[in-house]
Amino acid sequence: MTKMKMETPNQTAGNIEKIGALFPSCITESKDTNGQLRKAVNFELLRQLLSEDVVEGNEAYEFTWVGKKAAIVEANRPIRKTLRPCPEESVDWDTTENLYIEGDNLEVLKLLQESYLGEVKMIYIDPPYNTGNDFIYKDDYRKKNSEYEEEAGVVDEGGNRLYKNTDSNGRFHSDWCSMVYPRLLLARNLLSDDGMIFISIDDNEISSLRSICDEIFGIHNFIAQITLLCNPKGRSQDKYIANCHEYVVIYSKSTLPSGSLSIPKTQKEIENDYTQKDHLGLYRELELRNTHREFGRFNRKNLWYPFFVSKSGEIFLEEKQDTVAVYPLWDDGFEGCWTWGKEKVQKELHLLTCRMINGKYKIFRKSYAGTDVDHPLKQVKSIWTDASFFTEKGQLIFNTLFHSKTKLFQSPKSLNMLINCILMSQASDAIVLDFFSGSATTAHAVMQLNAERMINGSAEGVNLENGGGEQTKKSGIKYIMVQLPEPCDEKSEAYKAGYKNICEIGKERIRRAGKKIKDENPLILGDLDTGFRVFKLDDTNMNDVYYAPGDYSRDLLEQTEDNIKHDRTDLDLLFGCLLDWGVTLSDPYESIQIEGHTVHNYNDGDLIACFDKNVPESVIKKIAKMNPERVVFRESCFKDSAAKINVEQIFKMLAPDMDVEKNLKVI
Repeated sequence: MTKMKMETPNQTAGNIEKIGALFPSCITESKDTNGQLRKAVNFELLRQLLSEDVVEGNEAYEFTWVGKKAAIVEANRPIRKTLRPCPEESVDWDTTENLYIEGDNLEVLKLLQESYLGEVKMIYIDPPYNTGNDFIYKDDYRKKNSEYEEEAGVVDEGGNRLYKNTDSNGRFHSDWCSMVYPRLLLARNLLSDDGMIFISIDDNEISSLRSICDEIFGIHNFIAQITLLCNPKGRSQDKYIANCHEYVVIYSKSTLPSGSLSIPKTQKEIENDYTQKDHLGLYRELELRNTHREFGRFNRKNLWYPFFVSKSGEIFLEEKQDTVAVYPLWDDGFEGCWTWGKEKVQKELHLLTCRMINGKYKIFRKSYAGTDVDHPLKQVKSIWTDASFFTEKGQLIFNTLFHSKTKLFQSPKSLNMLINCILMSQASDAIVLDFFSGSATTAHAVMQLNAERMINGSAEGVNLENGGGEQTKKSGIKYIMVQLPEPCDEKSEAYKAGYKNICEIGKERIRRAGKKIKDENPLILGDLDTGFRVFKLDDTNMNDVYYAPGDYSRDLLEQTEDNIKHDRTDLDLLFGCLLDWGVTLSDPYESIQIEGHTVHNYNDGDLIACFDKNVPESVIKKIAKMNPERVVFRESCFKDSAAKINVEQIFKMLAPDMDVEKNLKVI
C-alpha cells in the first residue's frame, strides 16, 4: 500500500518527461542543489533538432523582462499546501456544485491542476491594472514575511504577499509581468481544448499582456481585443486625455471554428431583423450568392450553376419555357458562386425566393428566427458601447444588493458585460473560473444566466421537473471563484460595515444575489444552484515527518504518535486526498457509520476514506465489498504492519474491479 504524495505535481519534471518521449537524445543528467543526480534537458541539442539550419547565437524574436525565468520556475515548483473545507461559511454545502476558494491564486491554481486539468470552458479575470496605485502579488518565495513588511509594508492577515507597485519602482513593469505570467501558464492547463480566457485590462499593461498571452496561448489563438466604453464621462484627473475605455482581451486554447463566439440575438433584435412572416414563422431574406469575392467560379466550380426564374417568380433548377437564367454574378461582372450546392437546393428549394433589383433577378433564402437550423445569432463587434456595460451600472447593481449608498467595493465590473462574455464562450453545462474574483461579479453573472435559461425553457414548454428542467443539478454553468483575502482598510466603508476582507464581501454578494434571483421567480427557480462550497488555502495536513522519512530511523518513526497535524478534521483529510488524487471538489458525498467507525463515501464510490484508529478487519471487508474506485486509510487505522499488508489481500479478493496497486493508499 503506497502513500499519497500530498503535494502538487512537479510541472518541470512532467515537462522533461514529455520532451524525453519526443526527443530522447536531448535528455541528460545534472546535479541539484543537494548534489543529487536528476534528469535535465540539453537545450542546445533540442534547439538544433528543431531547426533545419545550423543554430548559432542567441538572437530570437521574444518578449522578456527581468525575472521571466524565475517566473517560469515558480509556475512549475510544487507546493505542500491544501484546501480546507469551510461548511459553516458555505451555502447549500451538500448540494451545490460551485466553489469559492480563499487564498493566493498562484498556489490555488497549482492545487487545482490535477482535479480540473482540461475541465474549464471559460476563464475570466480582472487582474491589477498596474496603475501605480493598486496592489499586486509579490512572488519571491525566498524572502521571509518580515522582509516583505520591511520592503513593502503590506502583508495580509494570512501572510500572503501583497505590495503596492508604484512607478518609482525600477522593476515596475517586470514585477507585474512576473506576477501574471505563472498564473496564466497554470490557467491554460485548466482550459478545455475549446476553452477561452477573457482578461480585462487597460492601457498600462495592454502591450505586455498581449505579448505574454501570445507566448502562452499562441499568437494564432488570439481572438480579439475588445474596446469597452466603461466610463463615458472620462477620467478628468488624467494627464492628457480623459480616458473612458478599457479592454477585454480574448484568447482560445486552440484554434476555433469560424463563428464560435457568436451570441443569441435579443428579442428586440429578432423583431427588427426578422420582419417577414409566413406559415413557418418570422424570417428574413439572406442573399444566396456568396458575398465574399475570395470565393467564386474560379475556385468553387460546383457552386457555379444557374437558377431559372419564371415571370411569376417561381424558381427552378431546370430550364423551362419563358424562364430567365440567373447566375451568381456581381454587378461588375465578376463570376461568383452560390452558398448552397445543387443537392441542398433540391431539398430546400421551397425556402428560396427572388426579387428584381436594378433590372436583374437576385436569389434569396429564407432564414427563420425559430428553427433549429438557423438560430438567430450575431457576431459580437469589437467595440462595446452598451450602457449596461458601464462601470457605474456595475456599481449600481452592487450597491442595490447591499442597500448602500456608499461604495463598499470600488468599481465592480458590469454584470451584463460578464454575461456577454460567458455567452461568447458558449459555456452551457461547463465550468467558469475567475481567479481574481473581487466582488464575485462573475459568480453573480453565472447564476443570472442560468436563471434566464431556466425561465426561457419554462416559457418554451421544456419539461421542468421539480422546477428545474434542463438546468437542474448536474446541469447549467458552474463557477469556481478564487480570491486572496485582502484586508479592507480600517478606514474604509466596507470595514465599517463589518467586512474585514475582500472575500467576505464576495461571499456576501453571492448570498444576496442568489436570494434576489430566486425571490423574483420562485416557482421556476426553486432548484437553481445559488450555493457555493467555501475552501481556504492552508499549509499541508501532514506533519514534516511525512515528507522527510530519510531523516528518521525506523524506531523513531514507529514512536511517532501521528503524521497528521492535530488541528485537522476528517473533512480536511478527505478533501486533501481528493486534490492529491485529482478528483473534483463539487461532487456529493456521505459519511456513514460501519460498526461504530466513520466511513466517507465520495460521489458513490469515486473515493472511500476512513481515518479512524484501529479499524477492524470486518469494517475493511465491508468497505471492500462496496467495490470503490479508490480507497484511502490513515496510518493509524492499522494496529501493525501485518494488518496493513492484510488489507491489500482483502481488497484484491473482495473488490475485483479495483486497481489495488494504484488506488489503495494511506496517508
